Amino acid sequence: MKRQLSIFLTVALMLSACGARGTEVPVSTIPPTSVAGPKPTDKPLPTVTPACISPKPTEEDIAQALHFAADVFDSPDWDQSYTVSETTVAVTRQNVQKGAVVYVQAIIFPCTYEEPDLDHYYSDENWKSIFSSYESYEAIAECKTDDGLRLYQFSAQNQGVEYEINYWVKNDTRTRVISTMFVFPVNEQSPLSDYSARIFPNLPNCS
Repeated sequence: MKRQLSIFLTVALMLSACGARGTEVPVSTIPPTSVAGPKPTDKPLPTVTPACISPKPTEEDIAQALHFAADVFDSPDWDQSYTVSETTVAVTRQNVQKGAVVYVQAIIFPCTYEEPDLDHYYSDENWKSIFSSYESYEAIAECKTDDGLRLYQFSAQNQGVEYEINYWVKNDTRTRVISTMFVFPVNEQSPLSDYSARIFPNLPNCS
């Protein structure tokens, strides 16, 4: 009797084991990793963040703009004022007697700049903005020196007065540019030429 019970239990265990092996395994609901995707052991690629500075002008920027060519315009004939914006210090010197204006700007490029950046910055759209207060303007010439000093020359008209305009762009540091704009009536060509030669002797004009 014991032998028959032992055989019965053995057969029952075998049938139970066979049934367990035939049970269907649930399919995972987590999608498999794409073959082209990163493997779990792959390290993430480093992110390169450009080293940028604050766009806000410093006291040094203000002082530099105020002192740029200040000795040349150190005369009671020239009235001086300045403004500070987010990325720019703008100095205005005006000679009412001659009807002339000189603008000096210290412009900050927080993430540095290259020559193509200046090409884009001083594009047709930029000139439209600069000359928005004039009735008309025309580009006459542009040139630059080997060290990157640029000169743009224009003629413009406003309220019946014709002007000759010289606009220089000087590389100062990797993040800063100094621009200088001379606006003189056409009948004041001699002072325009004189001031241009004194401040920018290497590029007084594009002739």
